[in-house]
Amino acid sequence: MNAILQPSGCTACSAAPGDPQRRAWLLATAAAGGVTAAATAIPFVSSFAPSERARAASGPVEVDIADIPPGGVKTVEWRGKPVWVVRRTPEAMALLQGHDADLVDPQSERDQQPAYAKNAARSIRPEIFVAIGICTHLGCSPSNAPQGASNPSLPADWPGGFFCPCHGSTFDISGRVFKNKPAPTNLEIPPHHYAGDTRILIGDDAAA
Repeated sequence: MNAILQPSGCTACSAAPGDPQRRAWLLATAAAGGVTAAATAIPFVSSFAPSERARAASGPVEVDIADIPPGGVKTVEWRGKPVWVVRRTPEAMALLQGHDADLVDPQSERDQQPAYAKNAARSIRPEIFVAIGICTHLGCSPSNAPQGASNPSLPADWPGGFFCPCHGSTFDISGRVFKNKPAPTNLEIPPHHYAGDTRILIGDDAAA
């Protein structure tokens, strides 16, 4: 006599027809297992949603510039990047003139720059400079290099600015890169605008 084949993969279906209690018990167990799997799946899927902290980190950052003295700098974090807010002195601003021929992009005409960075000061207000403090070569962090700094890697007529010690890229006090250096472009200017006389909102230039 040929055997009757049962579909595989369903224990409840293979229970003996004459054993209704066993069939009911197996069905109940399978149902409970399905509920448990669904319950554990919900928090797992939810873990992929961005946290409040992550959402906040990608949003604008407000900076109070009232306490930055002339020549001082305040560093804040925006989207995981250091952003410099520098209050430049009139003497420092005067050093922006006279070396355009030595710069790769003196008027900041490349795509990375917002419209209000297309000037020698590369800023909305000439005395306040806002830039991402990351070298555009390989992502190192440049350091402040004022005029007259005793650095053998800088020329004798160095006008002041920023120096990247990793590979020697140099930028003036507006973050404009000098020619024949590894960095291909000027320091990046983040989107920003003034939310008041002493407050800057970094990450939003809608009102710039």
